[in-house]
Amino acid sequence: MDSAPLNYFLHAAGPAALPTMRLGWALAAVAVTVTVIVGGLLLWALMHKRPPAQPEVLNAEQGGIHWIYYGTGVSSAVLLALLVYILITLESVASPGARPQLTITVTAYDWWWKIDYADDPNPARNFSTANEIHIPVGAPVKVQLQSADVVHAFWVPQLAGKTQTIPGQTNEQWIQADMPGVYRGQCSQFCGAQHAHMAFEVVAQNPAEFDAWRDAQGEAAAPLSGNLVVEGQHLFAERCAGCHTIRGTDSTGRQAPDLTHLGSRRKIAAGTLPNTPDHLLDWIEHAQQIKPDTLMPDIALTTADAAALSAYLATLR
Repeated sequence: MDSAPLNYFLHAAGPAALPTMRLGWALAAVAVTVTVIVGGLLLWALMHKRPPAQPEVLNAEQGGIHWIYYGTGVSSAVLLALLVYILITLESVASPGARPQLTITVTAYDWWWKIDYADDPNPARNFSTANEIHIPVGAPVKVQLQSADVVHAFWVPQLAGKTQTIPGQTNEQWIQADMPGVYRGQCSQFCGAQHAHMAFEVVAQNPAEFDAWRDAQGEAAAPLSGNLVVEGQHLFAERCAGCHTIRGTDSTGRQAPDLTHLGSRRKIAAGTLPNTPDHLLDWIEHAQQIKPDTLMPDIALTTADAAALSAYLATLR
């Protein structure tokens, strides 16, 4: 299933997003109404324009000044009502109606997202992944937001409003999906050259499917078999292990996404490319062309190296 585009913020898919969506429609309605009224008054004024020789002077004694009072009073009342509505909306989405069943930590990097599942008493079910958040349907999920470098903003339009990630500070919000699906998220705070390519996905699954996914993600990489695969692992250890982790191996880098179960993800490079063998090799060899200024360097590979590395990466599921 493809993820919903960002313009789906007009259609809420969870209780944390529904009040915000209604507020957005209300503000849009007020803005359109004001625009129509002002445009109508301007049109009326143009149609009833008096000759320059007979200027009309606003006369308080004739009651003309009352229109200013009326306009100011109505505008103030509408703005006050909108302020109250905004405060009520903020209060309604401040915390979920039930205790969160899952807590995850999302750390924003230039330009990707690290997701830590670390709230389970069983250590085997705790792990790190990247750019793809899985949650159970119908359950509130607490999201702790951090930043490793600059200010970013976490936004899943159909599930919740925007919350900034600020270096040295942990912010919190919650999300909940009422139906299974894939919901696109995006950094909504300009953060540098590849801000537009800093996306992620939230995959909402039935509880049983989510539990099966979490169990599988907690496992170490599968045992290797085949000379080509083993050669690919050696190449990965030499060229990639300084930044990437693959649990169960000697690759323990912390500067880039954990790749233990890379093959299970829908997309790579923070939503930039579909996760296919061809796109993966293209990303490895031409990262600076696909996503200029990213910390991932271009890696030169011979045909034999590419075949071996591709064979090894295909085992990471």
